[in-house]
Amino acid sequence: MRILVTGSRGQLGTEVIQLLEAQPHHEVLGVDLPEVDLTNRDSTLGLIVEWSPDLILHGAAFTAVDQCESEPETAYRVNCAATRFVADGARRTGAHVVYVSTDYVFDGTKADPYVEWDTPNPESVYGLTKLGGEMEIDPEWTIARTSWVCGYHGTNMVKTLLRLAAGDGDVAFVDDQIGHPTFAGDLAQMVVKLGVEKVPGTFHTTNQGSVSWYEFAREVFAAAGHDPQRVSPISTSELDPPRPAKRPANSVLDNMAWRMHGFTPSRDFREPMGELVARLLAS
Repeated sequence: MRILVTGSRGQLGTEVIQLLEAQPHHEVLGVDLPEVDLTNRDSTLGLIVEWSPDLILHGAAFTAVDQCESEPETAYRVNCAATRFVADGARRTGAHVVYVSTDYVFDGTKADPYVEWDTPNPESVYGLTKLGGEMEIDPEWTIARTSWVCGYHGTNMVKTLLRLAAGDGDVAFVDDQIGHPTFAGDLAQMVVKLGVEKVPGTFHTTNQGSVSWYEFAREVFAAAGHDPQRVSPISTSELDPPRPAKRPANSVLDNMAWRMHGFTPSRDFREPMGELVARLLAS
């Protein structure tokens, strides 16, 4: 297959490119800023029509959640308009699209984990714009929602926690926001599988195991050989200063559609977390 990967320098995109390059029967083109600006309609259509991919893995996004609140037009331009242009190009060439979305499309008020058929109700600009991107996706294409992504590349919570663990003193993390930590290497495998097999519909693509940010921080500290007792819990309302974007209290995404398709369940997050911590500490 000819596969176009957007956001190819991000923490997910980098893993996707590496995974596909290990499968030499595919022809892969990765694009990212500054060389390719997907918010430019003419250049995006020109790129897709000229290269004519069979599959587009669309991971490019404006993911700075708090910055989206202060720059809503940029968020709409990147997460909605660019996705519309990618979709337009895909229709012109017959490409299948996998759009990577987020737990932020939900308001987080549900008592149980969210399944793929729950009704979105975002409460942040980031969530609104990622849902807007979902609305540009044709029914025969794929939406892959994920959450709490960490990996070897880019900036993420595991790297932040290791930096804090290496310092002195205690740290505090919220214990009233829960979710499924997801590791970029595992997520890349799920996204590629959905794309190569051209599986239609919405899927929740996360690792397994629900924890609060407080519990996750303690897991990372312990995996790195530091005392998890240095991590203490606080509530979201106690954050000082408060975060501009509202976070879903419940971000747990049930991978129900994945299971119903008979696909192999993803790993418990602690396994890839341990692998990542070991890799980061050795680098």
